Amino acid sequence: MPDFLPAPGWLPPGQRVYAIGDIHGCDAKLASLHAQVAADLRARPVAAPLLLHLGDYVDRGPDSAGVVARLAGGPPLPGLPTVNLMGNHERTMLDALAGERASVTDWRISGGREALASWGLDADGDPAGWLAGIPPAHLDFLRGLALHHRAGGYLFVHAGLRPGVPFELQAFDDMLRIRHSFLNSEADFGAVVVHGHSPTRGPVVRPNRVGIDTGAVFGRELTCLVLEEDRLAFLQA
Repeated sequence: MPDFLPAPGWLPPGQRVYAIGDIHGCDAKLASLHAQVAADLRARPVAAPLLLHLGDYVDRGPDSAGVVARLAGGPPLPGLPTVNLMGNHERTMLDALAGERASVTDWRISGGREALASWGLDADGDPAGWLAGIPPAHLDFLRGLALHHRAGGYLFVHAGLRPGVPFELQAFDDMLRIRHSFLNSEADFGAVVVHGHSPTRGPVVRPNRVGIDTGAVFGRELTCLVLEEDRLAFLQA
């Protein structure tokens, strides 16, 4: 059983969320975490579990294609409802594949070389040929990613929210890329924000947010946040 601590937010009784931070091509670590989630569910069944991935499936790590294939095939744990959010790296990848020249450059220097190689594609080749080299099911998965998800007193989003802006007016780009103004804020966002995007050497728990990008692609752990009722715990691989 995970070691639980008091949480800054809440879920209704009978609900549990397993939220996994930035994966960045670390498919073996993702498989290990999924196995831990499955084991926890067998040991502690719950009426309404949810598996949620916070985005940044691709770039930098060794097997972006493997991660996307694992998630594009439907819920990776049979019978466990799954929500997949978009990260800034998926947005840059899609923009690059659409032929936006600035995004092609950005993708190459932000981890796209490793991602393209995992699909057997040449990062120095003609970008016009990349799209045809990625399976349609992988592209459909990336294009269909959600921007946010709510459960109980939590809001799940890849990067964060801009302080002082009502949720319905939040810019998509902020949800995918914001850092310092969100991370440094003590504002009440109307829900506890669970996010990735900004790597730290361990999970960060604040009254208004929980950060779970623990730098898996930099040789550290891939983190899964476990939320139920008024408590939280972490699984790591």
